[in-house]
Amino acid sequence: MHILVTGGAGYIGSHTVIELLESGHEVEIVDNLVNGEQETISQVKEISGMDIPFHEIDARNTEELIELVSKSSFDAVIHFAGLKAIGESVSDPLRYYSNNVGSTLSVLKAMQFAGIPRLIFSSSATVYGSPVELPVKETAPVGSNLTNPYGRTKFMSEEIITDLTALDSNFEASILRYFNPVGRHPSGLIGGRLLRKPDNLAPFIAGVAAEKYPYVEVFGNDYDTLDGTGVRDYIHVSDLARGHLAALENSRPGLHTYNLGTGKGTSVLELINIFGDVTGKVIPYKIANRRQGDVAESFADVTKARNELHWIAKKSVADACEDEWRWQSRRRS
Repeated sequence: MHILVTGGAGYIGSHTVIELLESGHEVEIVDNLVNGEQETISQVKEISGMDIPFHEIDARNTEELIELVSKSSFDAVIHFAGLKAIGESVSDPLRYYSNNVGSTLSVLKAMQFAGIPRLIFSSSATVYGSPVELPVKETAPVGSNLTNPYGRTKFMSEEIITDLTALDSNFEASILRYFNPVGRHPSGLIGGRLLRKPDNLAPFIAGVAAEKYPYVEVFGNDYDTLDGTGVRDYIHVSDLARGHLAALENSRPGLHTYNLGTGKGTSVLELINIFGDVTGKVIPYKIANRRQGDVAESFADVTKARNELHWIAKKSVADACEDEWRWQSRRRS
């Protein structure tokens, strides 16, 4: 199949492009390089041994997208393009609504214009807000108790896709709700842009191990969990990339929503200790107050993805830490 990947130079997008190419699909990338890097595309070419057409386009630019899709016959679009830092979304909500919701509208307009029948959308478990039942199923309520604009942009985009799919019986959309992506490509070559202090826990722990930061700040140790720290479902980015391939190869008209996670939770302290075991380093940390909006536990029910997509996560949290450290170490050299 001929696939257009928006945000294909970014963290999850670039790993997915590799999976697509290795499975025999033809891929073209659209990215404005806000979160992606030109170097990443070169590294994807090096890993795959294949050439990848790259178009430096902001996915919100509907006219340029229409021009692109009018020149080629695409079978599907995988839409990653968007901003993803929760804290930044709180401090600059308009930028997030403009980018994340605006790019989804633009991509759908271009698809509708060119008659592209299939969409795979990069969503997030943040749409569940504060889950009331664990593990979290796809049937859990979404859109209520959302604590940040990032989560609301994903929820709004899902609603737009839902409405469009209801309108066109021939249109197929798969919404993939990620839990907590971690790790990098095993080659150590690609892993996304890291030009500032990371917002996510695993790369920050790696930064502490690399002595870029003095310690890990653990937000709360009084939760009702095994060790008092928050528990999350950490999924290796390569497993996540395979989930997109599985959704692409499971063609059925209509709207389909899947959780992509491991189905197991790992606490903050457990992640710190695993990273210490992998690197052979002591990872210093300090306990801080809970953050507003954080929940004690969140992990996925992945039964639907296993049964319908025949997909399961294969890599462990330790694998993710090893790959994270390999990538960090290459960046230091």
